Amino acid sequence: MKTIKSIYLILFFAISALSLRAQEKLTLQQAITIALENNYDIKLSKNDSEISKNDVTIGNAGMLPMVTGNLVQGNQIQTSNVDLASGITRTAKNAKTTNLNYGANLNWKIFDGFQMFTNYQRLQQLEQLGELNAKLTVQTTIANVIQAYYDLVTQQKQFEATKTALEVSAIRLKNANSRYTLGKGSKLELLAAKVDLNTDTTSLLRQQDLFKSSEIKLNQLLARDLKTEFVIDSELDIDNSLVYADLKTLTDAQNPDIKTASINQKISELFLKQTKGARYPTVSLTSGYNFSRSTSPPTGFALRSNNHGLNYGLTASINIFNGSQQNRLEKNAKLELENAEFNLDRTKQNVDAQLLTAYQNYQTNLQLIGLERSNVAVAKENLDITLEKYKLGSIVPLELREAQRNFLSATARFSDALYQTKIAEIALKEIAGNINL
Repeated sequence: MKTIKSIYLILFFAISALSLRAQEKLTLQQAITIALENNYDIKLSKNDSEISKNDVTIGNAGMLPMVTGNLVQGNQIQTSNVDLASGITRTAKNAKTTNLNYGANLNWKIFDGFQMFTNYQRLQQLEQLGELNAKLTVQTTIANVIQAYYDLVTQQKQFEATKTALEVSAIRLKNANSRYTLGKGSKLELLAAKVDLNTDTTSLLRQQDLFKSSEIKLNQLLARDLKTEFVIDSELDIDNSLVYADLKTLTDAQNPDIKTASINQKISELFLKQTKGARYPTVSLTSGYNFSRSTSPPTGFALRSNNHGLNYGLTASINIFNGSQQNRLEKNAKLELENAEFNLDRTKQNVDAQLLTAYQNYQTNLQLIGLERSNVAVAKENLDITLEKYKLGSIVPLELREAQRNFLSATARFSDALYQTKIAEIALKEIAGNINL
């Protein structure tokens, strides 16, 4: 029959799309390694962290003197008449006047209410925050890669189950066609077999599409050619040794969100201290060495002058009143610190809730894995027995179709339980700041 041949062709190409592909074997470890080398988010966060590191200098904090070089050169051409007291008139036509000044000046702020030292501490905290953000990006990327990889494993398992159901439907159609040709079966049975085979073929093609979409997503995380094809490990390993008390200890010590909130609190404390420093006087040392030279038209007493020498001194200033701006800034800084403390407490509570929820999901899905694994074995055995009985003609096609559905449903639930357990495991390790393979 043309219909059967067409279905077999579709089945062949669909299976070939997943099995007869490029021979690159991509393990989870290799995927993570590629992501750590190529992922754009990681590259951006590393550069941001390096910028924060470069900013931690005493010069950037304002502790070092500022030395500037200056050069000013001016010229004038003018005509002038000067009447002297002696009655003599001096005239200069298109006379040129020149002025040249150059030198180096130093300004060194030696006291500003300790603001420069506080600023240096703030820069150090920002460096830690940059390092933490870079680490968090790496952890998040690893978690996303693991999740995407095992999503592919789940999609592949479901594809294999759908393929098995399709093969059974193909056998059923062939059997129904033979029975109809020999006059032992009805046309309704044949048509029903065709419809079910078409339905299963559609399911296989859609499952293939889901797999390809998941493959593209993983390639995107690895920041490589989206069309790169590869084969994966078919096993989905679950770490069933996680203990809540151990995870809670790790979370309190190294959760990225809690550490970020803690650093932000310290930065707010330093900002308040820096704001209060504006109440103290500012004292600076000034010095410089300058040279000046000028020429004048013959109407004056001096035609040329040269000067050079050292200057030095000290400047001091203090804010006496600035429209109560200092009080306003200090009040706001205190409120910012209070907000940072509230945010730290809220973050701790949110993280604890996430940990407890993820652990509950982890425990529930661990139990479901054992149950659904048993269901798959039973459903597969039932499908095999039902298929043999169908070949012998001892059961009706509807019973075979029901056995197919039960097998697909059990396989889907088992795959989902595995995947959801893995997702919960990844979430727990990510919350604890200890994600690994």
